[in-house]
Amino acid sequence: MVKKKVLSVIGLLMLAVVVCPAKPVKQVFIPMDYSYCGYHASEMAIPFVENVLYVTDAQMIQPAVDELAKRKCNKKGFRGAVLLGEGVFAIDEPIRIKASGIVLRGMGRDKTVLLKKGVDRGAVVYIEGAKPQPQLKGNEIDKSSEGTSISISWVGDKEWIKNHKCDDFGGGLDYTGWKEGDINICWHRNIVKIDGNEITLDAPITMFGNGLKIDKLSPQIKIESYDYSNEIVECGIENMTIKSDVTSNNPKDEDHSWDGVYMDNARDCWVRMVNFCHMAGSAVNLQRGCSRITVEDCIAYEPVSEIGGWRRDVFLTRGEQTLFQRCISREGIHDFVADYCAAGPNAFVQCEAEQSHGFSGSIGAWAPGLLFDVVNIDGNDLTFNNLEQFRTGTGWNTANSMFWQCTAANIRCYSPDEDNKNSANGCWGCLWGDGEWTKSNEHVNPRSLFYSQLEQRMEAKGKKQEIDPYLIPVFSKDGATSPSLEQAYRMAQESLHKPRFTVEMMIDSIYGKSVLSAITTSLKPYNKKIQKANDEIAKIDIEDGMCYSIPWWNGRTKDNWVKKSGRPAITRFVPGRHGTGWTDDIDEVVAFLKKFHFKAWENHYGLWYDLRRIDHERIRRADGNVEAPFYEQAFARSGKGTAWDGLSLYDLTKPNKWYWMRLREFAHKAAKENILLYNNMYFQHNILEAGAHWVDCPWRAVNNVNGTDFPEPVPFAGDKRIFMANQFYDINNPVLRPLHRQYIRMCLEQLADEPNVVHFLSAEYTGPLHFTRFWLETIAEWEAETGKHPHVAISCTKDATDAILADPRLSKIVDVIDIRYWHYTQDGLWAPTEGKNLAPRQWMRITKKGKTDKSCVEKAIKEYKDRYPDKVVIYNAQGQK
Repeated sequence: MVKKKVLSVIGLLMLAVVVCPAKPVKQVFIPMDYSYCGYHASEMAIPFVENVLYVTDAQMIQPAVDELAKRKCNKKGFRGAVLLGEGVFAIDEPIRIKASGIVLRGMGRDKTVLLKKGVDRGAVVYIEGAKPQPQLKGNEIDKSSEGTSISISWVGDKEWIKNHKCDDFGGGLDYTGWKEGDINICWHRNIVKIDGNEITLDAPITMFGNGLKIDKLSPQIKIESYDYSNEIVECGIENMTIKSDVTSNNPKDEDHSWDGVYMDNARDCWVRMVNFCHMAGSAVNLQRGCSRITVEDCIAYEPVSEIGGWRRDVFLTRGEQTLFQRCISREGIHDFVADYCAAGPNAFVQCEAEQSHGFSGSIGAWAPGLLFDVVNIDGNDLTFNNLEQFRTGTGWNTANSMFWQCTAANIRCYSPDEDNKNSANGCWGCLWGDGEWTKSNEHVNPRSLFYSQLEQRMEAKGKKQEIDPYLIPVFSKDGATSPSLEQAYRMAQESLHKPRFTVEMMIDSIYGKSVLSAITTSLKPYNKKIQKANDEIAKIDIEDGMCYSIPWWNGRTKDNWVKKSGRPAITRFVPGRHGTGWTDDIDEVVAFLKKFHFKAWENHYGLWYDLRRIDHERIRRADGNVEAPFYEQAFARSGKGTAWDGLSLYDLTKPNKWYWMRLREFAHKAAKENILLYNNMYFQHNILEAGAHWVDCPWRAVNNVNGTDFPEPVPFAGDKRIFMANQFYDINNPVLRPLHRQYIRMCLEQLADEPNVVHFLSAEYTGPLHFTRFWLETIAEWEAETGKHPHVAISCTKDATDAILADPRLSKIVDVIDIRYWHYTQDGLWAPTEGKNLAPRQWMRITKKGKTDKSCVEKAIKEYKDRYPDKVVIYNAQGQK
């Protein structure tokens, strides 16, 4: 009876299974048409531009590019190609293409190597046009403007930010949350048609329905027409290897070129068949002014950098309608990525990352309209998600984006809201998120969404598709899933000698069929006599003026913050970003000083390197995901061990080459405008006041390879303060004394040839007299050895100043007396004493300064001018300089 009952139950279950209705197949959700990405919206193939100039000498590359820029474009918009011959072309300065219709071409990826030497952290090749200029406002755009280029901009308001839970990322600290104006998307489109208030565009908008049509009167958007005549068009880099020269003894060397190709304000350009070697930042870096750019058949390998934040963002776009296809990244961190507010659409098609250290997707806030189509990330993730505090408040990284037939260790597909859904179809990996998922862990048709959409769009236009997708198939035509015995035997035999077809094999196959594979030329090598510019500096003649003091630590990288609050700083570094508030252009800094009548620039190393320390916490960081802006230190990283901030340890005996190169460049250019550089060798703020100032300091024992014996654990005072001055200024310490001596000499040597440099001991200096004496004695020793005489300023407390100047031997070294840490007031003299372990503003808290007027200033200056007429006296107190 028991057996019969069991059989009956099984029969009923089987019957239930049979009669249950089939589960409805979920329809694939595709947020938008992504096929408008690429050169000329992928409606035409990249052309082969005729070779016009042939270069065999590296020094002739830039002159040849400039020569072509003077020529007129042909009817197709091209000036011609500069062809580099076979061999290694070593350059000290980057190549800059500033005119349209110019192609830089090599003889082959394994034949032509463009090698950038030097410690500049910029790009090897720049393609940069001028920013477009606004013409008409939205209410002036009517039917007469059909065909006009316009911008369509949208800004997220407070309510929208709050609804997306991005106003506060936790901890009750809202400074990393989005603020109104942070999320600012700007699309650049051409008007196809205007019908009343409805405007039809030449490419879709990645929000508001993701279509080709918008309402001219929509309160969400602002429309302006623009003049794009000065942007760069029809330029290309192709058929070569671009390589950065690195230091062989440091596997994490960062004093070299970070980017391979950098583009901005460029449209309908390309990079193809280019290998990139040793880049610390991006192989290709497309900025916000880029549109309709194709990057294809490129391989980035052997990157050299720290494993940390803002590094190895290998194939990067901040633009719109950009296409990366058949690209390979090896050992990147963020291999295929969009960045902050990239307007989109942007597509990555059939790309592969090998041994990746981080996720691909978007690394910046709200970059809508991304397509990852047949993308494989080996050992790491693909991510559409709310990244919250990543990179100081990224929050939602994308919307209306799609993963199509991708593989990754983890695929995270979340949607920010019902109107901006992200989707994944036919994806493989560990799957996460509330996005729209279909056919997970299945192969799907069509193989490529991008090329399927492009085919349909071209058919609708009645045009032939010119671009061959070159897709690697995944389906076997001979029963690989359920093979017969004969098929299984044949496939087993093939596996012994027939490797799996890869993207790199595909690239090689395409190259073998390409016209680029067999380039020859009958052109004679281009040669032009280069006149060396007169670089001599006249005698420095300084008039009265103000001194500019750099920002110490604060900053952001978001465009709106930089535009509003960015201040110049020559040793601040933001990888891949150039301009005031990011990595400053030195010429622009000098022009700024000249415009506002500053006569001196006061510089010192950063209060801390990493913006994460802005929280003033003292804890050790879990990893090297440092956040820009980076306020560079004067000392090199060693490439060894792990410091408190997660990057490698410092070496106090070696200079940060980039830091000193920037100071030398500034000093040299500023001298021509009679502007001084005040170089503070130390920064006392690191060793007194808040403990967070000390924890990442290169001198702290856990942060260097030099064996400084400062106490560990750090003897914090209470919950916040640090008092390390006694230990730091101990010149009898057998470890510290030679390190201080060597560092002081290093500062002198790095700036020895610049006549407008004035050396100061330290910013915010109230240190002991014995260390001031030691500093001057070290300078005197260096002077005696080298025969050089740098300008030296005494800038300390009044009692220490008087003691130094009373010593004929030391007084002779001093050229400038800086009155800064004491002054006369209406009530008498305010003068802290030396070496009391109090910072200047701590002195001000315990002893009132009193008021200072013009007569007080004149009294102080006169006192020292009368006593030391051979010395310059400068005054800096209570805002009077």
